Amino acid sequence: MLCLAACAVETPAERPNVVFLLVDDLGAMDIGAFNPDTFHETPNIDRLAAGGVRFTRGYAANPVCSPTRFSIMTGRYPTRVGATNYFAGRREENYAPAPLNDRMPLEEYTLAEALRDGGYSTAFLGKWHLGPTEEFWPLAQGFDVNVGGHRGGMPRSYFSPYSNPTLEDGPEDEHLTARLTDEALALVDGYAADEEGRPFLIYLSYYTVHTPLRAPADLIAKYAAKAGVEVGAPADADDFGDEEQVWPRDEPRRVREVQNHAVYAAMVETLDTSVGRVLDRLDALDLAENTIVVFFSDNGGLSTAEGSPTSNLPLRGGKGWLYEGGIREPMIVRWPAVASAGDVTAAPVISTDFYPTLLEAAGVDVPLGIEVDGSSFLDLLRGGEAGENAAAVASERDLFWHYPHYGNQGGFPGGAIARGRYKLVERYEDGQVHLYDLDADVGERNDLAAEQPERVAEMRARLHAWYGEVGARFLSALPDGPEPWRPAETSAAP
Repeated sequence: MLCLAACAVETPAERPNVVFLLVDDLGAMDIGAFNPDTFHETPNIDRLAAGGVRFTRGYAANPVCSPTRFSIMTGRYPTRVGATNYFAGRREENYAPAPLNDRMPLEEYTLAEALRDGGYSTAFLGKWHLGPTEEFWPLAQGFDVNVGGHRGGMPRSYFSPYSNPTLEDGPEDEHLTARLTDEALALVDGYAADEEGRPFLIYLSYYTVHTPLRAPADLIAKYAAKAGVEVGAPADADDFGDEEQVWPRDEPRRVREVQNHAVYAAMVETLDTSVGRVLDRLDALDLAENTIVVFFSDNGGLSTAEGSPTSNLPLRGGKGWLYEGGIREPMIVRWPAVASAGDVTAAPVISTDFYPTLLEAAGVDVPLGIEVDGSSFLDLLRGGEAGENAAAVASERDLFWHYPHYGNQGGFPGGAIARGRYKLVERYEDGQVHLYDLDADVGERNDLAAEQPERVAEMRARLHAWYGEVGARFLSALPDGPEPWRPAETSAAP
């Protein structure tokens, strides 16, 4: 088991329950615990943060959904299996994207399989998007229960009837977010009454706040009034700015700079209410003390396309972009039996780290032969001297990203490496690189590549070595088109 420190965390005699709350497309700046000036109202998520540890540099392994979900389930970089875009994303622009594997292979030993083999009850609810057919859905990947998980990456409806093959319709106009929470609470009740006392994993993967943008009418009216606009009024052009292009394009990309989208804010409130209901039920059943609650998003907020309903400022970009706005997530972990309430850490962690962390907490070993890229961050939860040591280790390791695709949101094909305060971004169309000091320039506006060529060369060499280690694939030429740039050591890979 890989660890960020000595794996010396004292854990309770009883194995913890795990409730993993995964949100779709929620930006770090969308909740009060990470942005006190947010337009959105998130008192329950903020309560979770006050009782747990807030990770200000918690990263998704990819700027879009399916690859990040793969990384959480396996502890591995999605590049290892070619799952480098959302499952179905094959957009061509100047070049053809890298080949895409659109399923999580059944050979992967998932988080759910490991915990189930270790004696846990396992349940999945909500968005899956990790395989095109039922043989790759949650029941085939280690979960005993599946409520709502199927191939689709977005809900056909946020209100019943849902047109979901694994979720029965409810009363007319029942709300999907509330329904998934109802189902999760029923499972918690059942597990709490289990005479065998088995611990449980509930993986509650909300569809919200993904498009289509839909929410209860009363909440939309509430936030329209708060924003001082009429319900359904078009967005004000003054709410947007132009993001300079970072590869040859004729026009800049419009980016939302103001949070005031009434429907999106209403969706965030439905999420927050549901999180509060989960926390309240754990309290009522006396389960909170030894239940690990994880709160995380699969990629950054949607700010550059598809309605651009939120702003990630001061972070640059958003969903589909390799900038911090696309990969830096609202990450909270609460475990009262171990973690200090209200702690904040700036140690860089990434979504591959959940797998070894949760297995270590559960006392479940990763079998020999299972390759894991993530590192356990339990000592970061513990805090104190152990936490300081773990943070120092975290700041000296490399984190990697590989996105050889054209994002639906305007993002460019590229890769990135971060270590400590520095992050290097590499563009796959032309091979240009950019270097940023995230401590001094979290908005990634001041490119230091020309000023620090030695650092660029050193970080780029590590990134290219990683490409080879994980079998990275790159862009290819369109028929009769020019050849794209490609790292020299992988020049033979199409």
